[in-house]
Amino acid sequence: MFSLISFIAFTGFVAVVSYLKTHKDDHAHGKSYFLAGNMLTGWVIAGSLMLTNLSTEQLIGLNGNAYTHGAQVIAWEVIAAIGMVVMALYAFPRYWKGQIATVPQFLERRFDKQTRQFLGAVFMFSLVTNLLPFVLYSGAIGMNTLFNVPELLGVSDTAATWIMVWAIGTCGGIYAVFGGLRAVAISDSINGLGLLIGGLLIPVLGLAALGDGNIFAGWGTIVRDIPQQLDPLGAEDDNIPFSTLFTGMLLLNIYYWCTNQSIVQRTFGAKSLKEGQKGILIAACLKLAGPIYLVLPGIIALQMFGPNLAKQDLAYPSLVAEVLPPALVGFFGAVIFGAILSSFNSVLHSSSTLFGLDIYRGMIKPEATDEETVRVGKRFGIIMALVAMSLAPFIGKAESLFTLMKMLAAVTNVPILAIIAMGMLTTSVSTRAAKISLFTGIVLFALANFVFADAIGLHWLHVAAIIFVTICSLMLILSKVYPLKKSREDVVLKPETEGAWSWAKGLGFTVVVMVFLIYTFLHHVGSA
Repeated sequence: MFSLISFIAFTGFVAVVSYLKTHKDDHAHGKSYFLAGNMLTGWVIAGSLMLTNLSTEQLIGLNGNAYTHGAQVIAWEVIAAIGMVVMALYAFPRYWKGQIATVPQFLERRFDKQTRQFLGAVFMFSLVTNLLPFVLYSGAIGMNTLFNVPELLGVSDTAATWIMVWAIGTCGGIYAVFGGLRAVAISDSINGLGLLIGGLLIPVLGLAALGDGNIFAGWGTIVRDIPQQLDPLGAEDDNIPFSTLFTGMLLLNIYYWCTNQSIVQRTFGAKSLKEGQKGILIAACLKLAGPIYLVLPGIIALQMFGPNLAKQDLAYPSLVAEVLPPALVGFFGAVIFGAILSSFNSVLHSSSTLFGLDIYRGMIKPEATDEETVRVGKRFGIIMALVAMSLAPFIGKAESLFTLMKMLAAVTNVPILAIIAMGMLTTSVSTRAAKISLFTGIVLFALANFVFADAIGLHWLHVAAIIFVTICSLMLILSKVYPLKKSREDVVLKPETEGAWSWAKGLGFTVVVMVFLIYTFLHHVGSA
């Protein structure tokens, strides 16, 4: 009973604070609803970025990968910090200078309206198939295990998964569709504090359990018994070979933090260039601590349970159920629930933004008013939520939740990054060359990863890098065949320099150095 009360209390607290902070906001107009009226501070942006990125598909999926493959999977967290530095120092100042609300808006300026509309559609397809269902499914697994929902409701595991998916999706949809970006960002910040406390608590309790109450003894047990699991340098036949850090791993993290609409939209709502850069780099510093709660628990679970769990994605929920005191179950459940809602509602809100601004106003009805655009965007968000909730329960058949999600996302992510990068870096790429290369890249990556993967014999992250280079080269070649009709010098975004954060470059350099030190330390421990 106490668990249920604490769960309801914390969840209700977040909802009430979000409502009190935003109920007077103007949600009928585009800038207020889609960009929070440009009122977000650095710390709010940092919290929102972390919570948008961090959800149960990370807690469960990445810890599940760590249970099987060890510390080599920290690359998804630690290398991400480099992508965030690129965003803060290179991409964001250009976005800010152009005063854009969606990434496809840049593509319209650089290429044409058709490119913007096509990319908007690709972004939305990627979100509804590659991210939203995974957030819902992993969230359902976590809540089912934590509160033993099948036994509580007297239903099968499958039925409990469907129930939790629809419960989470409904709550998240209400936040995103009716609250706007500011409500999403404020709830993210509160849940972020709770997740930081709860997320760090699990590895501490896990190590204490391994060491009979002493966390240092618990760490020593892992170092003694399974030191190889702490080495982040994967071999070429491992899940994350070390060489992929310099190819596909780096590219996908740059895509995610520099062009993913659900992420970059948080920065578009900043009060100023300084606050945006500050928020991104604060989040990058926090990201470096990610392995403590996103990788270490999976390794602790291996030491505690052995390689005997039915599925690797059960590692984190099983560890939580084993080490968490009953009095804290409700609080942690609320924190997990908040993390689920954060990722779900953030992506859903971004989908509404893309449809409203890039598809509806951009293609269907250019003369639409702000009020009409917001209203249509909300309706589309409801449809997206329903589709995602219908797809989510079928993901359970996959062997690795996290790897499947990343592989599917890469099909569209790599070609999109290539188009945006070339659009920013050069004025010579023509519109027709970009369109042909984008479509070709999506088809090539899908074939290489899911049809001819065995014949190719390369790790899929290396394939991602090869496809990226191929697309960029194809754009340059085709631009000779189909040259520009007029110069595009005027639309290649120049960076905004006035009002930049004075500490940005120094902190960015520090983050990159810390990435190197983390890998050096763990490799030393794991190979000693």
